[in-house]
Amino acid sequence: MPIRHIVLALSVAVVWGLSFIAIRWGVDEVAPPLLTALRYVFAALPAVFFVKRPAVGWPLLIGYGLAIGVGQFGLLFLAIKLGMPAGLSSLVIQLQVFFTIFLAFAFFGERPGLAQLGGAGVALVGIGVIAVERLDGAALLPLLLTIAAAGGWGLGNMVGKAAGRIDMLGFVVWSALIPPIPLLLASLLLDGPGAIPLALSHLTIKGIGSIAFMAYIATLFGFGAWAWLLSRYNTGQVAPFALFVPVAGIAGAALFLGEAITEVEIIGSVLVFGGLLINVFGPRLRRRKPA
Repeated sequence: MPIRHIVLALSVAVVWGLSFIAIRWGVDEVAPPLLTALRYVFAALPAVFFVKRPAVGWPLLIGYGLAIGVGQFGLLFLAIKLGMPAGLSSLVIQLQVFFTIFLAFAFFGERPGLAQLGGAGVALVGIGVIAVERLDGAALLPLLLTIAAAGGWGLGNMVGKAAGRIDMLGFVVWSALIPPIPLLLASLLLDGPGAIPLALSHLTIKGIGSIAFMAYIATLFGFGAWAWLLSRYNTGQVAPFALFVPVAGIAGAALFLGEAITEVEIIGSVLVFGGLLINVFGPRLRRRKPA
């Protein structure tokens, strides 16, 4: 992979890591269901008029939109609103790797390897360590919501896998039409019809920038560039760059939000990150091991 493509992959990871700071700023001004809906409204518009619809049926577009838009980001935004640190959430959400592995086994019969099972075990121990630190209900709920969001991401990956080899940018753009419908309904039911115009009328530059960053930079640039890289290189060459997402997320949260995590959470985070490393690099080491 040439240097310029390595830089591109790292840029996507940094953008995705920093998007957690944008979420934190966004939920400070807008309720999570409405904020998530706005992210997808602007991700879809006006791009849907310029990006060709992928060659898949509406059931897959709807399934992907609900899994990622509502299941992943709807729950993640709520978790951060309820107190989940942005930096820590950027790490915990990476449990999607293991949800993806086990859902692929359940739906497609893809058996996980020893390294994947071992990595999952180490990561789950790390999550357990973090959970013990957050055993009081107020702190534990955001963690559980973030884990559920990782499950939504894993389910979305299964829908994407079922769609086959298609234009993923078109898939992301057209599926972005789906989440605003249930999310706006949830906003109306939970916050009342007056909450939407009130929130929009009180948006600051920071709030507008947060929505724009999530819609255009994190969603369209991030997913577009990632799909472009995946179309040119093996998944094994591209996927490891995603490990830089929590590094950028935790560093960005410390720099822009002044977040600090406890020593116990650091230990748990190291275990989660170690589990991810085992999952990504373990199979390669086994293949290179001399006979």
